[in-house]
Amino acid sequence: MNPKNSYKLNTLLFILLLLVLFIVNISLGSVDIPLKSVFNSLIGDGDGKETWNYIIVNYRLPKAITAILVGSGLAISGLLMQTLFRNPLAGPYVLGISSGASLGVALLILGSSIIGGSFNLLAQSQLLITIAASTGSFLVLFAVMLVSKQVKNTMSILIIGLMFSSLTSAVISVLAYFSSAENLQQYMFWGFGSLGNLTWAEVLIFACIYFLAGLLILPVIKSLNSLLLGENYAKSIGINIKRTKNLVLIATSLLTGVITAFAGPIAFIGLAAPHMTKLILNTSEHRIIIPAAALLGANIMLISDTVAQMPNSEYTLPINAITTMFGAPIVIWLLLRKKKMVL
Repeated sequence: MNPKNSYKLNTLLFILLLLVLFIVNISLGSVDIPLKSVFNSLIGDGDGKETWNYIIVNYRLPKAITAILVGSGLAISGLLMQTLFRNPLAGPYVLGISSGASLGVALLILGSSIIGGSFNLLAQSQLLITIAASTGSFLVLFAVMLVSKQVKNTMSILIIGLMFSSLTSAVISVLAYFSSAENLQQYMFWGFGSLGNLTWAEVLIFACIYFLAGLLILPVIKSLNSLLLGENYAKSIGINIKRTKNLVLIATSLLTGVITAFAGPIAFIGLAAPHMTKLILNTSEHRIIIPAAALLGANIMLISDTVAQMPNSEYTLPINAITTMFGAPIVIWLLLRKKKMVL
């Protein structure tokens, strides 16, 4: 088969799978809702129970959309990091952006435990938790961007990001040591990750930042292909390395920051999805693998969320546990076949 036709066929299969998983995700949950009623609610013809329509429109639909945004955003971020650092094990959190978000939430939740009084009430606000995570992630982004101007080596930026992660983890550990058991438990539950706490207004904000990051990626797609052959080669053909690097770092930080702020730290999707896409499509052309990785990441996230919500059960598993159980074996497998790994 012609490679172009093969890419189109695989992408079409990813899209069809996404539509099927989207409907399945909305249909399944603790409340059993007939598939016909789900379709009627989606097209605005709510002929079922009023409670069913409310659950679908105000809970399951925004959760499914959030899963698509989170999965595709992490997959794109992971792909960009692997290309920029030319490291197949780089992920969307290597810059310390997620750690910055975690520090912001820790300062709010665990810090309020230390201060006490009315500050404990502030730590219960989902809006304030989101603001704290966003502020923490963007402060770390600002610090990384500031430091990156002083270093020319791309790998140095990677090491700086890891050092920021270690520093924030140390601060969080100190806060956790002095916090109350109740606040520590609240912070731990945030760390599990969640897709079901967003209102439609928050989903809209999430989507706007997501598409802003996408617009930043578009001008550098051609440059990303050149970076796979090394910075010296990219410079020799006239690629502006500094501009490309800055746009990639900002786009990745926006995606990672907003995902962590709204859904918590979600592990392994950004690491596993890009590699799976490359193995399936057998190409490193970013015009092809960026949308394909986004689709595959969204599919993986929908599957993980469907499993996590344990259909027809009142229990919901931590989404982070499901993505880790899915992603960790893939990463181990990739390490075992590293000689065949495609950058």
